[in-house]
Amino acid sequence: MAVVLIRACILYVIITLSLRLMGKRQLGELQPSELVVTILISNIAAIPVEDSSVPMLMGVVPILTLVSLDVIVSAIMLKFPKFRKLIIGSPRVIMSEGVIMQKEMKRLRYTVDDLVEAMREEQIFDINEIYYAIVETTGKIHFLKKKDYQNAEKADIGCGGSSSDPPAVIIRDGREDEEQLNSMGLGMGWLRQQLREQQLGIKDVFLMTADRNGQNTIIKRQRGL
Repeated sequence: MAVVLIRACILYVIITLSLRLMGKRQLGELQPSELVVTILISNIAAIPVEDSSVPMLMGVVPILTLVSLDVIVSAIMLKFPKFRKLIIGSPRVIMSEGVIMQKEMKRLRYTVDDLVEAMREEQIFDINEIYYAIVETTGKIHFLKKKDYQNAEKADIGCGGSSSDPPAVIIRDGREDEEQLNSMGLGMGWLRQQLREQQLGIKDVFLMTADRNGQNTIIKRQRGL
């Protein structure tokens, strides 16, 4: 019994430190690849705890290997956005201007029940209140209500009830996103003009967002990054 307790304590410390190194979030926020690693670690850790005849290294080595692999893959995804998109996908719009994108929902294998359940979680009970909905790579759905149904704020005083798409990310970490540019009806010509006015190149921008009206926000890349 003492051996089992000692093994369990050792593996608990190792797993805790490993997950801390991986920088993981809550279970519901894990990306698919992160969830796989978490499940594998839990299964591997159970083997040396349940069977004292199994050497501790048979549990420790695979766990450290998985953690190292996750850190390496994360670094690669940070460097190569296309690889990140291949591994974890990209957010998908399933409602725009109050219209449900049925083909997109079918492609994502989202049912009406999934959509309604996500609405209830956000305290929304009428589909007519929703202007925009997007499915994150974690599977979580985020909603933007029509202005008529949004809580009034100081910035809304004097504003009408019209709605517009929220700003889209068009530059992330020095790389432009032409798909988002086109979805906002802007284009590369517009983007280059905005950057010229700021005397910036695409590589100088850490984050840039813009809406359909051309209103944009630019965050410069810090030196040395």
